[in-house]
Amino acid sequence: MRRSWLLRRIVSSLIVLAVVLVLNFILFRIMPGDAVSTIIDPNFSPEAKARLRQLYGLDKPILQQFFIYIKQMLTFRFGLSFLSRRPVWDELISRLPSTMVLMSSSMILSAVLGIWLGIRAALNRGKFTERLVLRAGAVTSSFPSFFIQLVLLMLFARTFKIFPLRGSLSVPPPSGVIEVVADYVWHMALPVLSLTVMGFGGWALYVRNLMVRALGEDYVLMAKARGLSEHDVVYGHAFRTILPPILTILLMSVPGLVSGAVITESVFSLHGVGTFLLEAVSGNDYPSAGAAFYLLALITVTCNLLADIVYGVVDPRVRIEGHNE
Repeated sequence: MRRSWLLRRIVSSLIVLAVVLVLNFILFRIMPGDAVSTIIDPNFSPEAKARLRQLYGLDKPILQQFFIYIKQMLTFRFGLSFLSRRPVWDELISRLPSTMVLMSSSMILSAVLGIWLGIRAALNRGKFTERLVLRAGAVTSSFPSFFIQLVLLMLFARTFKIFPLRGSLSVPPPSGVIEVVADYVWHMALPVLSLTVMGFGGWALYVRNLMVRALGEDYVLMAKARGLSEHDVVYGHAFRTILPPILTILLMSVPGLVSGAVITESVFSLHGVGTFLLEAVSGNDYPSAGAAFYLLALITVTCNLLADIVYGVVDPRVRIEGHNE
């Protein structure tokens, strides 16, 4: 039963990934603009133009280009970038640490803060704490991300000059490992703060609703009647029952953070995968844009699959219901 349930999830994930690969190839070929003009200067000789077309595979039939593209995606050999003339994989690797730091830090901080506030709001129903959490969560979740980021940038970087205005490091960068790390943290603080401000509200509202429901269950009332402390009742009984949906939402929020990195890194001029994707799309850089979108789709499908697996492990009813269907 478990194998069939897991096999269905894996097969459906592979189908989604295959559809994304095909659409990824088609969409970049029908986009406005000409990729050839990006890599071929009009002043080049006919021999040089032909050599460049051959180097990037642009002289081959479209079907053959498709099979080459599939092979590159599956082997993670994405070819050369049209814009930088460097291997796409090297470009992604050089930018990945900045994006990973931005994503992981903001996700952990927003989740921890939101979960804690959601629990506090559930324990203080009808009081000022709950109203404050609900209003703060609604306000921070209602504004577009770029608006909040621009406001924070203008306030704390332009007006009060607490944080740097742009970039991942100062120019020129400081000397010494400790100084470089401190300078990097200083530059990343405001972007991480902006994503945390935008993310904690949704977590708080979601966890508050789950906890209110869990605190009203019979087993929680029985735990209170047995004289257990509030900490044991809340975290030992109620919170444990809402862990499956929390873990699921945590995994499913990763793709949103990756796509949101495009906006965040553009606003703060960070050297990350998000700005690389934006430059690739605007410059008709097929290899770079295709690789970036493929990795984004791979992360999305993988996180959704892991969310299903985690939910099935912590809640066996999911596997049983899926088997009965």
